[in-house]
Amino acid sequence: MSQTRAWQGLCRPLKVVYKARAFVTLKQQPHENCSMKKIDIAVVDYGMGNLRSVSKALEHIAPKKSVLVTSNPIDIANAERIVFPGQGAMPDCIRELDAKGLRDSVISAARNKPFLGICIGLQMLFEHSEEGDAAGLGFFKGSVKRFAADKMYDAIGTKLKVPHMGWNQVYQSQQSKAHPLWGNIEDGARFYYVHSYYVQPDDARIVGGYSEYPKRFTSAIAQDNLFAVQFHPEKSATAGLQMLSNFVNWLP
Repeated sequence: MSQTRAWQGLCRPLKVVYKARAFVTLKQQPHENCSMKKIDIAVVDYGMGNLRSVSKALEHIAPKKSVLVTSNPIDIANAERIVFPGQGAMPDCIRELDAKGLRDSVISAARNKPFLGICIGLQMLFEHSEEGDAAGLGFFKGSVKRFAADKMYDAIGTKLKVPHMGWNQVYQSQQSKAHPLWGNIEDGARFYYVHSYYVQPDDARIVGGYSEYPKRFTSAIAQDNLFAVQFHPEKSATAGLQMLSNFVNWLP
């Protein structure tokens, strides 16, 4: 194979100059798609999240950290930690994630980096959703269920609305009370929700928190380097900002 062909497929070919028996390698120039900047926190942009409020909240609680909203898989690979938000319908979110070529980089980050999923960013981690009969990323075994309209009544018989929208208490599961992301957050603190679907994990050991509407549903999961929540910490005042601060300083 010729020397020229040997360098094909790299981000940018190296130019090699031979002088007698020695050779000099000229400085490699980065490809326009190769990110070289330091990224402390990457917020995954697949076109379906409330990215501005998430990034602004992170910048507020961590002004010395670099926060980048990005749809570049290389940025996600290079970032120290990942925030995976989302809003909208599950089929649309999965379609757009795949259209931008982000599936593999998100799954890899969920396995290897401090990772925070928010709202649909939680639901997409599971195998299947009733919303549009859509397949998820399958990172966790379990499904995403819709609140059953015929069961949405509180203790005194008042009809509850779907979507579940507004403030609700979040209770920390027994196995996750000591989790760093619950640090300085009172058990039963109120967080802000906007959703019609909730996750139902097969493995109860990953449940990090729950809420009631009217029955108990999983509102947070925790496993190794990954934490994901159904509520919106970026919209949840003091408790939400505390959770984001905990995430920024988390060393799983």
